[in-house]
Amino acid sequence: MENSVTSSALPNPSILIAMNLAGAYNLEAQKLLTYELMARDTADLTPGQLALTIMALTSSCRDPGTKVSVLQRQMENWAPSSPSDQVTAFYGPSLAILALCQKNSETTLPIAVRFAKTLLSNTSPFNVDTGAVAALALTCMYNKIPVGSEESYRVLFGQVLKHIVENISLRIKDNGIIGDIYSTGLAMQALSVTPEQPNKKWDCEKTMDIILDEIKQGKFQNPMSIAQILPSLKGKTYLDVPQVTCGPDHEVQPTQPNYPPPVPTSASNITVTYTINNQLRGVDLLFNVTIQVSVRSGSVLLVVLEEAQRKNSMFKFETTMTSWGLVVSSINNIAENVNHKTYWQFLSDKTPLNEGVADYIPFNNEHITANFTQY
Repeated sequence: MENSVTSSALPNPSILIAMNLAGAYNLEAQKLLTYELMARDTADLTPGQLALTIMALTSSCRDPGTKVSVLQRQMENWAPSSPSDQVTAFYGPSLAILALCQKNSETTLPIAVRFAKTLLSNTSPFNVDTGAVAALALTCMYNKIPVGSEESYRVLFGQVLKHIVENISLRIKDNGIIGDIYSTGLAMQALSVTPEQPNKKWDCEKTMDIILDEIKQGKFQNPMSIAQILPSLKGKTYLDVPQVTCGPDHEVQPTQPNYPPPVPTSASNITVTYTINNQLRGVDLLFNVTIQVSVRSGSVLLVVLEEAQRKNSMFKFETTMTSWGLVVSSINNIAENVNHKTYWQFLSDKTPLNEGVADYIPFNNEHITANFTQY
């Protein structure tokens, strides 16, 4: 995770938060990321990105300055477009309320109340990541309701928190994973601090054991996935951001990493079947094309895409860099469109992948499909 911090990389505040909560080992990376986030222009940041930046700087004992007031104004004007909005639309605002709560819960209270009521009335399917971050935000507000405020606020936050944690508990699998492996970190944070516990008891030790086992198998290679699981492994949550202790030079004390290395992979070749599919009406070019490619065992999916593109120009693709790494934004000249809510979804057989193309490692004779779809 720390090795991903370079002067040419997109500065990722989630990584700095994780470094500071766990104890940074690479102090130069810590300094570089802190300075880059301090200098970052807020004009093009979403509320969620701005909130993470504020929390990252706070965890580095740095004053986020005017970034807090900018976020406050953004959230005062925030409103979902409809009650049926995808629940993932609440992810960024949840982070915003968490960041604002940690700075001034009194001024955040009206925003948090409106947010809680809106979230409670939302009718879209539950999402573990969003629910977990919302639980952290509302737990902060629940714990910091200003003295003299109406008790109804605490009742409201408690009601929404109960709804969220019950939904999270329903996603706890028999092996301890919550949702999927990459949503488990945030869910662990939420369940460990919420004042409203779910009816179904959560076995934290079982979840920790399966996560450590997955780490041994090399599943956590993406820096963002590491950033989201690391605080829970250290017994920390995003609520601990204001309590981070820094040295005289604003440095968090280093911690020697003790995680096992990934399992080595074989050097033999594998064959992967790769299909690109677009059947959406209203898009001029419809197609369903399949190709077989041979790549080194242990290669990531991106290598499969590159080999398919080399063999057949119809498989030409483009990528966009995000905090989670590379995202395929266009295939065969058909590009994702936020306004049309279209994107390229990758599946193994019929199961959506929960890793990106630069992280997922295909197995021999696997059938990967890139499907142009809507959310």
